[in-house]
Amino acid sequence: MKFTGEKGKMIKRSLKIIGLSLLAASFSPAANADELEFKATAEYLTKYIWRGQNVSDRSVFQPTVSLYRDGLTGSFWGNMDLTGQNKHRMEFIELNFVLDYTASLPDMNGVNFSIGTIHYQFPNTSARPTTEVYGGLSFDLPLTPYVRWYRDVDEIDGSYYQFGIGQSIDKIYMLTDKFYCGLSAGASVGYGSSSFNRGYSLASDDKFNDVTVSLALPIVLDSWTLRPSISYSAMLSEEVRKNTAKSDNVWFGLGLTRLF
Repeated sequence: MKFTGEKGKMIKRSLKIIGLSLLAASFSPAANADELEFKATAEYLTKYIWRGQNVSDRSVFQPTVSLYRDGLTGSFWGNMDLTGQNKHRMEFIELNFVLDYTASLPDMNGVNFSIGTIHYQFPNTSARPTTEVYGGLSFDLPLTPYVRWYRDVDEIDGSYYQFGIGQSIDKIYMLTDKFYCGLSAGASVGYGSSSFNRGYSLASDDKFNDVTVSLALPIVLDSWTLRPSISYSAMLSEEVRKNTAKSDNVWFGLGLTRLF
């Protein structure tokens, strides 16, 4: 990574703080009290939309594996082109490595924080890898409002802010204690800094970039979850829409998750 000058030193210090916090959490007595949780997901999507941007307009396959222990999660995510739209049929064109720590804020009931980092790799393409760090807050209120800040510290050197709400109902229909259907809905708005928008050729300055809404009906059978979903995303500002190949998108998904 290219960390230079005073700005680079500040970024390095921030990364060290995040790393030490995650390391401390993983080896704390509280963390050792919980068992390690392993989860694997395989998901089919009719499109791949990232922060409102249409990365793939045709079907993709997105597997995820993650390990969790007392607030600390490490995960690996991939995006495979199934149709050859991007001339890489049945090849992975993006791999993400994520480290996240989420917990309640001390002495602040109902307020949770998250910190973490995402490293992006783009195999089989000419795109350069990059890394983001992020932090966020969520609130135990109706609709569970949250805010999150992502900062690219490598190729783009810009910020993306996300404001959202979400609501989940675990059991809207139940056959047995281990076989039931739930409901999950969410909505978010994204705001890009000027450097973020210029880096992705979206706009010349900072803008409200996109809005996304989603609805899912997770069907749970013991340790398995089948999750059909539908989502809609639209670019907001006129300049961003003008610089986006497809500014309005609807896509469907079907995911299968196993909890070990």
